[in-house]
Amino acid sequence: MIRTVLLALAMTTPGIADTITTGPRPLYLIDQMDAGPLKDKLLSCADDPVKRTNFSIGHRGAPMQFPEHTVESNVAAARMGAGILECDVTFTSDKQLVCRHAQNDLHTSTNILATDLAAKCTAGFTPATNDAKAAADCRTSDITLAEFQTLTGKMDAANGDALTVQDYMDATAAWRTDLYAADGGDLMTHARSISLFKSLGAKFTPELKSPTVEMPFDGFTQQDYAQKMIDEYKSAGIPASDVWPQSFSLDDVLYWIENEPAFGAQAVYLDGNYRTEGWNPNTPEAWPHQMDALKAMGVNYVAPPIWVLLTLADGKIVPSAYALKAREAGLNIITWTLERSGPLQNGGGWYYRSVKEVIDSDGMMYPVIDVLAQDVGVAGVFSDWPATVSYYASCMGLD
Repeated sequence: MIRTVLLALAMTTPGIADTITTGPRPLYLIDQMDAGPLKDKLLSCADDPVKRTNFSIGHRGAPMQFPEHTVESNVAAARMGAGILECDVTFTSDKQLVCRHAQNDLHTSTNILATDLAAKCTAGFTPATNDAKAAADCRTSDITLAEFQTLTGKMDAANGDALTVQDYMDATAAWRTDLYAADGGDLMTHARSISLFKSLGAKFTPELKSPTVEMPFDGFTQQDYAQKMIDEYKSAGIPASDVWPQSFSLDDVLYWIENEPAFGAQAVYLDGNYRTEGWNPNTPEAWPHQMDALKAMGVNYVAPPIWVLLTLADGKIVPSAYALKAREAGLNIITWTLERSGPLQNGGGWYYRSVKEVIDSDGMMYPVIDVLAQDVGVAGVFSDWPATVSYYASCMGLD
C-alpha cells in the first residue's frame, strides 16, 4: 500500500511526464554500428534533449528490465519518451478488465504460485519429470478482481526443468534483470492503466487479448468484451483520437469499425497470418486478405512483426512485398517488437528471421529501425525498451 501511494504521488508531481531520459543504451548501440552517415547522424544528437514521441510505443511498458504490465514498467517507459503505452486487456472471473499479456499467464508473470490463490489455478504447478517439462496454468478468469489485486508482477519467465515452485518462477533471461522486480511489480486494472497513462502524458493502445476460456463466458460475449474495453475509455473521457485499440481478431476490429466508428478509425489489425504454415510476406497472391481488401473493410492500421516488413536484396535490408502493398493500399503500419531478442549476435532471433544473414551484432539495431522508419514508413514501433526508439525518433524529428 505504501509503495502504491508513493507511486501515485510521483505521478502527480509537476513535470514528471516531461522528464525524459534515455540513459546509456542508445549510444551503446550506436557505438556498435559500422561507420557511415546513419551513425554520424545519430551521434550528432548525443547532446540534444529527447522528446516524447508517438513513434515510440511501450510494449507492455519497459519489460526488458521491469515486470510487464505494471505501474513501474509503464512509468519507466514514459520516462524514456514513449508517447503511447500498451495495456493488453483480459478479464477476471467477475468479468473485470485487467492488464495481462494473456488470460493464462499469471503463473509466469505474477507471484500467484507462491500464494494461496495457486489453489484456484486451472492447473497447479507440476514438477518436471524425465518425460515432461514443469507446468502450470493460472488464468485471470480463475480469480476475482479483488484477488487479482493481491498479486504482484514478476519478470515473465518459467523454468521448464524446475522441481519446485521457487525454481519454476526463478527463470529470468540472463540479458534481462530482476533488479527492478525485487519488491514485485504493481499490477493494473485496465481502468487504472487509463488513469496512469493519462497522468504520464501518454496515449493508449489497448490490445483485446484472445480469451483462453470458451466464449460466451458466463453470458459475457466476445462483443460484450470488445465493447467493455472501449466503454472504459469513454467513461474516462479519453478522446478516440488518443486510442489505438488492437486485436489479432479481424472480427474485433470490424466490430469497432461498425459499432464505435470513432475508435474503429484507429483500430489496429494485428495481422497474425504469419502463423500459417507456408505463409510468406513476399508472395501476396497467397495471402488470405489483400491489402486493398482490408482497406475497403475500413481497416486503417495493420501491425505485423518486424520480420514481416523486411527482406534482403543484394545483401541490404529493404521493405518486403507486404510492406510495399500495405503502403500502396493506404494502410498505416505499426510493428513489433524491438528489444525483445536480447543481444543480436547470430541472426537476432525470431524478430529478425527474414534478414538474419546480416544481423550479426547490436550495431544492427538502428539500421533496422532506419529502414522501418524511412523505407517502410511505419507509424510506430513497439519496444521492450522504448529509449532506443525514442532516441532515434527525436534525432530524426519524428512525431
